[in-house]
Amino acid sequence: MRSYVALTSLAAIASPATSFTFAPNTATRQLKSVQTRTASQHAPSTRHPRLYAAKDDDTTTDDNQSENPYADPNYPDLEFINYDDPDYQVDQGLTDGDEFLSSRDRDEANIQTLAEIEAMREERRRRNDEFQFETYHANVLRGGEVALGEWTVFQTDTFMGGDVVEGRHPQAVNVPRLLKWDKVLKVVSRGSKVIVDAEAEWRVDGERIVHEERLASVDDFPAFIDKDDAEELVWDETEMLHLENRFWPKDMESLDFRGPGGNMCVGKAYTICDAVPLVDSKQQSDDAGGDISGRHEGPFSEMRTELGVQENGMRFRIKLDYGVLEEDESGDVTPPLHLRTLTVCRETLDGYWPNPADNASAETSESTLQRRNQDEITNSLFGAPGAPGGLYDPPPVGSEQRAIQNYMLLDFEGGATVLLPHRLDQHHTVEEGDGDAFGWVTSLDWTPGKIRYQVDRKVLSGPALKGLKTLELSEVQGEDADRWRPKDGGTNMRQ
Repeated sequence: MRSYVALTSLAAIASPATSFTFAPNTATRQLKSVQTRTASQHAPSTRHPRLYAAKDDDTTTDDNQSENPYADPNYPDLEFINYDDPDYQVDQGLTDGDEFLSSRDRDEANIQTLAEIEAMREERRRRNDEFQFETYHANVLRGGEVALGEWTVFQTDTFMGGDVVEGRHPQAVNVPRLLKWDKVLKVVSRGSKVIVDAEAEWRVDGERIVHEERLASVDDFPAFIDKDDAEELVWDETEMLHLENRFWPKDMESLDFRGPGGNMCVGKAYTICDAVPLVDSKQQSDDAGGDISGRHEGPFSEMRTELGVQENGMRFRIKLDYGVLEEDESGDVTPPLHLRTLTVCRETLDGYWPNPADNASAETSESTLQRRNQDEITNSLFGAPGAPGGLYDPPPVGSEQRAIQNYMLLDFEGGATVLLPHRLDQHHTVEEGDGDAFGWVTSLDWTPGKIRYQVDRKVLSGPALKGLKTLELSEVQGEDADRWRPKDGGTNMRQ
């Protein structure tokens, strides 16, 4: 694009080659033509005057030149505005009896406008709630289909007493030790939608999602199961109590998918959350009223979060159970949440167990199911531990001290790597690198096929740590992961 600027030369006007002649007070005017030339042009030898005839009313005098052109009585009067006058008001053409809009009326009009804008925003939020609600039911729960899986439970030594904690390595006194349960849990999971109000004005307001997770029984396996295998399905009290821990809101509704609730879906990933307030739950509910953020405001005595990815008929998810130590409840500072248990869930979604041995009949000792992708399932769920090269895109967690005191990085069978906070401070911090800008993050890196996934659950800090800031999912071809690995030192995704 080119820009052009027009200039008027003062030197050209002052040049002796150009002159002006005005006829004094006559009926006609004589003007010599104005010549404009460039430096390469030659001046003409003669100049020919041009005559112009003027009308009778076109006479020009010094007197009428000085007259105000707006003095014409037919021209409307001009209003001279003094903006410094505090009593000035614009003439709005009001007639007698009319009044300006009072300040009270203006305030009421503004309030009504703001209310209409907020109503539009609320409708958009509710439509997003509905989308998340339906997506979670259709894609994650697959409309109520059953998922069969093996759960591996790790229990921290944090809640095992001071004597056990003192046995930690001197260089890792702030990091809990994980003790793996001897027995792998066989679990049947499903979730379905129920209608509680068929006449609700907003359809999803009358619907709820109900989850069910139970320990497997003999009926969940092929007929003629081996006697020894049947004995393994006898569960003790600790294992049954572990399944009673709820990682989702009871009777989940669409409103739970707003940020403060901590539940969300994105692509092949999802996260859900539930928490128990540190104060009496009824008192907190009364204080919060209808405020969605107040309903999920901490501090909490317990909090449970789940993060998962599913693809190619498989699902890999982790369950994090946090609690408050009894000795911390009596302190002046809000007690932190400590990791109590970590559960790794490896599941298949085709109605059969991920381990082919669990699909075998006692008569043939061979699996009754011939999966075409059984090798891929075995490798993706039970293969070598750890994601290739470690966590694909490490997120920012704050200062080095905060990373050491609050986080741990773990590798699990199936090519998975998990970054998680084992300690969640529920009070606001102001130190650089530990501030509220970072919040808390849990990351899962898993490759269930050709695509490598990393999902980051990023939540707020302080007592609002249940609320989601973002749920971020990155996807990359597994073979090209090293080539495209981020080298920014850990940054948040930009929208």
